[in-house]
This record gives sequence, structure tokens and C-alpha cells, in this order.
Amino acid sequence: MKPTFVALDARSVGRPHTGDATYWTGLIRGLTRFDSDLRYLLFSNAPKPAEIPNTDRFRWIELPSRSDRWWSLVRFPLAARRMGARALHVQYNLSPLIRRGGVTTIHDVSFFHEPEWFRPRDRMLLQRFVPTSARRASRVVTVSQFSKSEIERYIPGLGDKVRVVPNACPDEIQAMDVASARQLLRDQLGLDGPYLLTVGTRWPRKNLNLAIEAVDALPESIAPRLVVTGKAGWGDERSSSRATSTGYVDNPTLSALYSTASHYLAPARYEGFGITLLEAFRAGCPVLASDIPAHREVGGDAAVYAADNDVAAWKDAITQMMGDEDQRQSLVAAGRIRESKFTWIDAARQTEAVYREVV
Repeated sequence: MKPTFVALDARSVGRPHTGDATYWTGLIRGLTRFDSDLRYLLFSNAPKPAEIPNTDRFRWIELPSRSDRWWSLVRFPLAARRMGARALHVQYNLSPLIRRGGVTTIHDVSFFHEPEWFRPRDRMLLQRFVPTSARRASRVVTVSQFSKSEIERYIPGLGDKVRVVPNACPDEIQAMDVASARQLLRDQLGLDGPYLLTVGTRWPRKNLNLAIEAVDALPESIAPRLVVTGKAGWGDERSSSRATSTGYVDNPTLSALYSTASHYLAPARYEGFGITLLEAFRAGCPVLASDIPAHREVGGDAAVYAADNDVAAWKDAITQMMGDEDQRQSLVAAGRIRESKFTWIDAARQTEAVYREVV
């Protein structure tokens, strides 16, 4: 029987810790963890990362190109069809050359919800090309029921083609022994003593200033510093003598930060999912999150929530959480249970079911 091939645009695999890279890497690893008659063609413009298998079921295909746009619009779809792919899976923008069998993952449509969160050129490209990609696709995958409702709100006419497949925690983020984690942080960042943690690229919708302002409002007697970790991004960030910015850190360092933080703060105004909540849960770090639909969907009863525009509510919530050891232990236990409900093998099985619908 002739095998059925599925092609993935895997360019972000192996790149630094970003949402796109986390998604592809987790999905591919999940696909390797069960038997299937489908065969996967993993296309990239870079050499195969060591963690990706090269087997009969998974073939890494390096396809060089001087232009990322030309690669995604022309080189990838033509090469995938030549090799017999019957489904082609991308994130966001789907080439017009993919007339059937196209699957696109759209994580969120925040560029419609609050356009001012984006630079003008990025906003224009997303608003122009993502709707046409969604309408062209045979199926649209998204990561939460909230994101599905937003996609259907801002991109009408999709019918019954949107499928929800939740993300999971990256394998690279693990709970660490506290003593080892503290030693790593002293060596890597010069960081010692208690701290609160927030993680996110400096984009306006990540709302990091809320966390900074809430910590600034805490009494000196109870307030540890706030460690802010993530890529530079763009937008104004409040300066504070009580906030320490580390920039981007590697996965072992991030695991150490989660494992020794007193609490994790997730102040985003809008998310399609909320992987950092799962990262904190896995590492045993209690979570205070903005009260937005995606956070509720991911965190359930394992997190504490406060409004995404209320500094006083965040200050009060942090004060209460830091003074209640019983609540801390309860949140840690609930978080580990909650995180275990999201796995990449489940995500992969559900995504493979989408491929079967398409082919």
C-alpha cells in the first residue's frame, strides 16, 4: 500500500525558545511517540536539529532559500507536492499554491482584537494574509476554545473547519532540585535571594508593566525583587529598582528560575493559550495570572486570577499569596495535576486526526 505523506514547514524547530518553535518541536516529538501509517516530511532551510529523529516515518529535508518569503510561498509547497505530500501544515500563512490539503495553525488573532499592540507593518501583513490563509485552508488548527471563538468572530465564513488542539509544556522545562537551581542562577545570572518571576517577550499585550507596578506597590518589608525574563521585543517598559531583567535565557536557566521563584506572575492582556502557566505548574511554582479566557482555560482551579488592568488587585493578591503557606502548597499540588492533563502525545494524536480528515 502506498504511504500517505504529510509535509510540515518545520523551519522554527531548533530555534531559540519561542511559541512557534515550542509548538513544532512538541508536536513532532508527540508524533514520534505512537505508531502510525502516516509518513512525515519535515521541510526546513536549516540542518536537522539533533533532537529530531530521521526514520522511515520522519524525513528531514533541507531546502535552502535566500528569502524566507519565497521559501514559504513557492519552494516549500512545490517541493512538498513533488514528494507526494497530501497534507501540508504551516503556521499562520498558507501559500496560494496550496489549493488542497492545506492545514494552518493560528494560535491567536490578537492583531484583530487590539491592532495597536502591533507595529504597523506586522499588523498589516497579519490582517491581510491570515484571513485569506484560513479561508484557503482545508482545516484550521488552534490551541484553545477561546482562540477558536475569536477566529470565527474575526474571520467569518470558515464553516466547520476549525479544530481545537491544546498545547502542552515543553519537554525542556523541568522541576529542578532547589539547591542545584539556586547554584545555577548564582553562576549564570548572579541571582540570589527570594524573587517573583514573570516571563514574556516585551510586547504590549504581554503587559509586563502591570507586574512591575504591582511589585513596586508592595511594602518593602515583604517584597522580594521581580525577575523579568524574555526577549527584548518592543514597547515601553517601566524601570524599577526592584525589577531585574535577565533578557533571554536558555531552558536549564529558565527551569531553575521557575523552580526557585516564590510565585510566577502572568499579567498578559490577551493570549491564545498560555504555555508559561504549564511551565510554572510543572516546576512547582504557584501562579498569579491575569483573568483572561485563555488563562482560565489552561489554569483552571490551579491558579489565582486578577484583572489585567488593576495594579491594586495584583498587589493585594501577591501579598495574600506570599503570606499563606497552606495556599502555596495547595496551588503547587493542583498545578502539577493540571499540567499533567496537557501532553504533546495527545496534541499529536488530535493533529494527526486533522491530517486524516484532509487526506
